[in-house]
Amino acid sequence: MTTRLDKRFFNSTRGRIVALLRGTTKTVNELAEELELTDNAVRAHLLSLERDGLVAQSGLQKGTRKPHFAYELTPDADKIFPKAYDALINQLITVLKQRLAPPELEDVLHEVGRLLAGNQPSAGDLNNRAKKAVSALEALGGSARLEKVEGTLVISSGSCPLAAAVAEHPEVCQVAEALLSQIVGAKVQERCSRENTPRCRFEIVSPG
Repeated sequence: MTTRLDKRFFNSTRGRIVALLRGTTKTVNELAEELELTDNAVRAHLLSLERDGLVAQSGLQKGTRKPHFAYELTPDADKIFPKAYDALINQLITVLKQRLAPPELEDVLHEVGRLLAGNQPSAGDLNNRAKKAVSALEALGGSARLEKVEGTLVISSGSCPLAAAVAEHPEVCQVAEALLSQIVGAKVQERCSRENTPRCRFEIVSPG
C-alpha cells in the first residue's frame, strides 16, 4: 500500500495508531492507554494495519509480568503522510518560468525527465519497452495502463501523479513525456487532459 491517504484516515482510530507509531515503537498496552481503548480493540486495528502492510511487529519489550510485542511502522507507511512536495514543485516552476525563456524551460523539464528515467536500456521490442514505461509512470504515483488505439500504442492514467503542479503549470507534463521517451526509446507525444481532474495520455510514435 503506497498511496497517500486523506485526512479522514488520520482522524480514524487506525490513522491515530499510525500517527502514534511514527518514529517510535509501542506495545498494545501503550496504544490502548493513549487511545483510551481496550487491548482487544487495539489488537483488531493493528491486525488490519498489518494486512495493509503499514505496521509490523518489531520485537519484545519488557513488562511488569511478561514481555509484550512492540509495533512499528513499515517503510511503506511513511509514504502515506502528507508531504510539502506539491507546494515546493509549484514554487520552483514559478521561479524557473520567471527566469527562463520558454525553450530553456522546456529543455530543463526534458532533462529532469531523462534523469528520472535513469540508465534504463531500451531493450526488447517496442511493446515491452512501453510496458517498462508504464511501470515507471506508476512508480511516480499514476495508475497507468498500456493500450492500442487505432494502431498507436498509448500510455494513459486516470490519475496524474503530478496533478497538483500540472493544474498551475501544464508544462510539467513535459517531464513525464521525456521520462517515457527515454525508456521507450522512441518519440512520445503528450496528449494529456487538464480539465477538472488532470489525466495522463501519451502516444508512442513508432520509429519509421
